[in-house]
Amino acid sequence: MKKAVCLLSGGMDSTTLAFVAKKMGYDILALHVNYGQRTEKKELECAKKIAERLRAVDFVEITLDYFTKFGASSLTDPNIPVESGVLGKANRPNTYVPFRNGNLISIATSYCESRGGEAIFIGVQSGDHTGYPDCTPKFIEAMQRVIYIGTQTPTPIQLLTPFVSMNKTSILREGIRLCVPYEDTWSCYSENDEACGVCSSCLARMKAFADLGMEDPIPYKK
Repeated sequence: MKKAVCLLSGGMDSTTLAFVAKKMGYDILALHVNYGQRTEKKELECAKKIAERLRAVDFVEITLDYFTKFGASSLTDPNIPVESGVLGKANRPNTYVPFRNGNLISIATSYCESRGGEAIFIGVQSGDHTGYPDCTPKFIEAMQRVIYIGTQTPTPIQLLTPFVSMNKTSILREGIRLCVPYEDTWSCYSENDEACGVCSSCLARMKAFADLGMEDPIPYKK
């Protein structure tokens, strides 16, 4: 059976993508990275639930402490408040974690090669291109070349991003088709038990459900 590493944050996009990978016939090697994000407790809880639902053949949690030492992001520095979201915002959001995906893809590549996997799935999508340079097609293409050059697998490991040109609404539509349990996912940048409903991640998620005329199953702050 072919195997794929799925970067599983516990969020809406990575969860949907893991279900897509399963549908494509891959056994799931679930990788969750704690990089000091303020939402880690909730994200890990969700990631474990999703991995169990997908009957992942492996679940690996990696903890990195250097992002909190670097700072410069409201996700990893508790002294920087998460800014309220504005959909379509063009400048750099303060939730940007410098070169985060470069680090995550590198770890995923090591994991994939060591387990004899054929592919890595990461859930970057079109909405991430605004303000997040490590989510762009150009960046993904560059990382694919790095993987080709830096690994010794008989068959080159593929870095797969099926959602890179899709918006959140289209991703949700695909997830509904695949019966993704969105009640077991978390998108908010807040560490509270209820989603804040005002950060950029919440706004994008809420819009997707509204576009499809559906109610989001996670709780929001009143």
